Amino acid sequence: MRLSIITINRNNAEGLRRTLQSVNAQNASDFEHIVVDGASTDESVQVIRQCEADTISRSWISEPDTGIYNAMNKGIRMAKGEYIQILNSGDCLASPYVVERMLTELQNKKYPNILYGNMIKVFPNGHTRRDRSFAGKPITFLGFYGGTLNHSPAYVRKSLFEKYGMYDESLRIVSDWKWYMDAIIFGDETPLYADIDITLFDMTGVSETNTELTKKERRQVLEEKVSRPILNDYDSYAFSMGQINRLRRFPFFYKLFYWMERILFKWEQKTKKNQEIG
Repeated sequence: MRLSIITINRNNAEGLRRTLQSVNAQNASDFEHIVVDGASTDESVQVIRQCEADTISRSWISEPDTGIYNAMNKGIRMAKGEYIQILNSGDCLASPYVVERMLTELQNKKYPNILYGNMIKVFPNGHTRRDRSFAGKPITFLGFYGGTLNHSPAYVRKSLFEKYGMYDESLRIVSDWKWYMDAIIFGDETPLYADIDITLFDMTGVSETNTELTKKERRQVLEEKVSRPILNDYDSYAFSMGQINRLRRFPFFYKLFYWMERILFKWEQKTKKNQEIG
């Protein structure tokens, strides 16, 4: 089995139905689908049972859990695939050809440990926005300080969860971000990119509606992982460095910024020299 798609769910029957339909529509067959339901009290279990006769390989459980990462870890332990994709209830695969195209990309890129594509953010008003994450650019600590590698459009080799550990279940929202940081920033992994629309991501999920908790948990992780002097520097300069990186995408404005900075620098040096003479 090349791929295991893991869906976690709790009391989101309609979202789960959409997710299952998008998985069922795939024209590839070399994958399994695992549904981990957190003892839902709505119609979620009935939705799952309605799909038991589907031709794809699907297994599921419905039992209490202690949170989304506890459920994800259950799914990972159940998985038989070489690669893991997390596709939570309410999120969908972007087309019937996603799995086929990604499995082909894995082969073409000689089976990297992490391969990621694009995530289409779907907002409550129906608008969408394509999120390419790092889009193949080198992934740095600065990039993770304020950003992340999206988990839903990523294929992660299952053995990495043995190497770097499972998701931290003490965190409610940012454990996947922490896991990526351990694997990519502090580990040896270099994700590869495929410019393929992989998932439609529901922007009403818990991670998108709890921004304050996200900030709090990220800060907690950063203080555990990064020494205070380095973190102080990032607190002071990360925003400015981010601005410069954005300016680099527009050569004219970056050159204008560069020359203005040089003029100000020379003026400051001249002023300092005059003050010393005076």
